[in-house]
Amino acid sequence: MTFEPGEVVTLKSGGQPMTVVSADEEHIDCVWIGEQGQLFRESIPAAALIAVAADDDDAEDEADEVDDEVDEDDESDDDTPKRKRKVA
Repeated sequence: MTFEPGEVVTLKSGGQPMTVVSADEEHIDCVWIGEQGQLFRESIPAAALIAVAADDDDAEDEADEVDDEVDEDDESDDDTPKRKRKVA
């Protein structure tokens, strides 16, 4: 499997998510932040890594935040949102 710079990976055995910095056929240079905030960089054999699936929950959370916002034009002076009328 080939990895691209910027891709998020983890060890097959588990551990911290890591970001690929550079890659060749056999070795992947990765960086990650440790639990104490220290930055680590290591060359890891490609056979030991798997790609982390994109977290679709983040995209959904962002969409929910936009939906939850009330447009100022839809509010009355007493901060009560106006109800939208259904159009037949």
